[in-house]
Amino acid sequence: MLEHGGRLRRAARDYGIPLADWLDLSTGINPDAYPVPAIDPQGWRRLPEDDDGLDAAAAAYYGNDRLLALPGSQAAILALPLLFKPMAVACVSPLYEEHPQAWERAGHKMRRLPSLPRALSVATPTVLLCNPNNPTAQRAPREALLDAAGQLRRRGGWLIVDEAFGDAEPDETLAALAGREAAPNLIVLRSLGKFFGLAGARVGFVFAAPGKLERLRETIGPWSIAHPSRIAARRALEDTAWQAATRKKLAGASQRLAEMLAPLGTVRRTALFCTVGGGEAPSSALSALPAAPLAEHFARRGILVRRFDRHALLRFGLPGDEAEWRRLEAAIGEWRAP
Repeated sequence: MLEHGGRLRRAARDYGIPLADWLDLSTGINPDAYPVPAIDPQGWRRLPEDDDGLDAAAAAYYGNDRLLALPGSQAAILALPLLFKPMAVACVSPLYEEHPQAWERAGHKMRRLPSLPRALSVATPTVLLCNPNNPTAQRAPREALLDAAGQLRRRGGWLIVDEAFGDAEPDETLAALAGREAAPNLIVLRSLGKFFGLAGARVGFVFAAPGKLERLRETIGPWSIAHPSRIAARRALEDTAWQAATRKKLAGASQRLAEMLAPLGTVRRTALFCTVGGGEAPSSALSALPAAPLAEHFARRGILVRRFDRHALLRFGLPGDEAEWRRLEAAIGEWRAP
């Protein structure tokens, strides 16, 4: 089982700091989540139904009705490799590690490459990436991805893009085109866990050609999303006023976080997290410094961040209120690199 952010209870035990005293910046989840209204009690008593309006709301929000709702994009990550015969898959690395692990378990050969052009140059039939990337916060331009899908289509291959952090900048995403005439070999994953802050609801979507969706539906099985989660997801997808206000708010918060983290090293940002460190780039302040000491510095002050020691990266989610912003700022001010 891979390590992920959000292991707050374990951190509380390891550092002897009460759970309530922690500031958890390890997950990249919107701290100001969508305010789900009260759920009708019938939602707890009845089995979920596919024609409850969730698919229609998702099709309108994402601009594509070639979709399948499932229990978090993690379900698609695990099931998608089973739809393909064993092959070589190039992934733009580092990336969310659940992806390559799932493909390897399904018998595929993974090739980890540092960029999309490199991934295309090795002539593998399928390329996998996250955009914006988790954990590096780097982005591939929309036009470059569409061109990549075209190249792979001519090879008889596929482009798989995880857009879990894409909702804050929808004009840069590809979900509207996945599985359609312009990009029939494009598969896109989306999640309500990050931008909407509804990670606990476990709702995600995959966009793809109808044949792949039908096979995925059979693999996932019936009633995969709980009725209350479907209700909450539909309301969030339909609330355009909340979405617009949240995009504006996240843009400002992300810029503020990037400026606050600048004394620690090179900072890249998405709307929902900032990553400090530049991997092996010689200009990075953390390139010669393992992420562990800095993560330890924050942990001893009850601030949990996500560390990627192999790549010399630290990822910081957004604080939720002014007290949390001040607390993070104070901890940064106390850091002195050894």
